[in-house]
This record gives sequence, C-alpha cells and structure tokens, in this order.
Amino acid sequence: MVNSKHQWKAWIYLAPAIAVLLVFTVWPIFNTVRMAFLENYSGLEATNGATFSFGVGNFVKVLKYKRFISCLKNTMILCVLTVPISTILALLIAVGLNSIKPLQKILQTIFFLPYVTNSIAIGMVFAAMFNIVGAFYGTENELIVTAGIINNVIEFFGGTPVNWINYGSQYSANIAVMTVYIVWNALPFKILVLLGGLQSINKQYYDAARVDGSSRRRIFARITVPLLSPMLAYVVITGFIGGFKEYTSIVGIFGENMGPADDAGRLNTMVGFIYDSLSTNSQGRASAAALILFGIILVVTLLNLYVSKKKVHY
Repeated sequence: MVNSKHQWKAWIYLAPAIAVLLVFTVWPIFNTVRMAFLENYSGLEATNGATFSFGVGNFVKVLKYKRFISCLKNTMILCVLTVPISTILALLIAVGLNSIKPLQKILQTIFFLPYVTNSIAIGMVFAAMFNIVGAFYGTENELIVTAGIINNVIEFFGGTPVNWINYGSQYSANIAVMTVYIVWNALPFKILVLLGGLQSINKQYYDAARVDGSSRRRIFARITVPLLSPMLAYVVITGFIGGFKEYTSIVGIFGENMGPADDAGRLNTMVGFIYDSLSTNSQGRASAAALILFGIILVVTLLNLYVSKKKVHY
C-alpha cells in the first residue's frame, strides 16, 4: 500500500495511462453522445463551419431506416443461436478435457488456436469450405459442378448439395453457415474459462458423491454445473456482448457486401450499419446507432445479471 505522503508518485506513474484513456476512450465516448444529439451531424460539414441543432432526429431516422430493422434482426438471431450452442459445447468439451490426463496440454493448445487466429482469415477458410467452387464441361460435354468440401461430405453420406453462400442461396443457409463459424470461433475462450473453473472445484465433492453411489449424470447436474455457474454466467454475458458486436466474421465469409451477390447487405449487423453510416459521412446517424446498440447490450447484460443472481451459486 502506498504511503499517503507519497501518493503523488503513484499519480505520476499512472499519468501516462490515464492520459491515453482520456484521449482514446473517455473523449470518444462523450463525443459520440454529443454527435448523436446533433441533427444530421456530418464531420465534413462541421469542418466547413456548419452548425447543427440539438435534437433526437438522428435516433428517429435510424429507427425508421428499413435496413436498421434487418440489421437488428440478423444480430438478434445470431446471438440467440450461437450463445447457447457455443456455451453448451464448451461445457461438454471442458468436462472432457478435464477428465483426461494424457495429451491434455496439447489438446488445450489445439482447442485454443482459433482464438489467436485472425477472424478474417478464418472466415475466408470457412467461405472456401462452404463455397460452390465452380463448374466445367466433362469429356462428353456435360456440365460438372464442383460443389465444395462441405457439399462433397454431404454427397458422400447420400445427401443433396446445398447452396450455402453463393448467388441465389437462401437466408436460412446463410445463417446456418454463420452459426457454425461463430460457434466454432467462440469455443476456445469459453473452453479456457470453463476448464479453469472445473480445475478449481474441490475434488472432495466428487469423492463424496462417488461414495454415495451417485451416477455421472447426477454428479454433473448436481455438483459440476452449480459450482461452475459463476463461470457459465460470465461466458454467457460476454457471449451476448460479443454477439451483438458481430461484424468481422460476416465480412470474412461474404466480404464487404455482407451477403450473397444477389442480395448485398442481407446479413448486415448493427456494427455493420454503424460502419456504413460512417462511410457516407453521416456521423450523427452512426453515433445514434452506436448508442442504441449500447442500450440493447446494457439491457441484455442487466437481464443476465438479474437471472444469474437467482441461479448462480458462489
């Protein structure tokens, strides 16, 4: 603990970090709120000396904008689908990793690799896997379609190839691809957190349960899940926060069009909507959309915290 007579030294040490936070975090937040309430604010026009009246017109325009509702729907669907699936899979994988001893460290490293890999690069790999590569004419002048890796696997098991992401693909197929990718990309962090929680649980609980003759399913439901509930609540909350900020994964698979070639913007999200507004020099509208997104994330987080107070055991 720093002596009260020498607190000025602590402030000197903290001064660089505080200055960086003020310039790159605190001021942008205040500036975003300011721009959101300036009617039709444009940075280019403001540079030329234009003035803007105070109001909520930017929020009204965002809420009335047709694409905004589509972006909100896409974001909500991806969150509702990916967060529960990724959490359940991460829990099962973490329990499995915690139960084995040989090669445990190597397997942990393998499962964690996607977390340190660039999202755009991973998205490009997934795009190649689900892509219909092309078509060519055979020796008898018949048209042969190269369906891609995933469709080849489907055909191998007797299924019919699906147009996942190409021209003319269905919205449900696009969402299925994004769900698979986001779940796969979200697993490493959740596995790491849950595995750490599992390893911190006192083994005496399990020993006592085995002495009583409890089954593995009952031990999992009555001991593992309740004692792991703080970590589960954490990964669910952070999962929803990350899900509402989803953007790079869609760009990695579909590119800047945020959808198949015949319907650009079909899979656009809230963050994508904000970037689109910035690209058209509509900083006021972008700031209003950012505050709306912040409000949605805040409400969802508070609901999760409220539920966790009732269900989480510390």
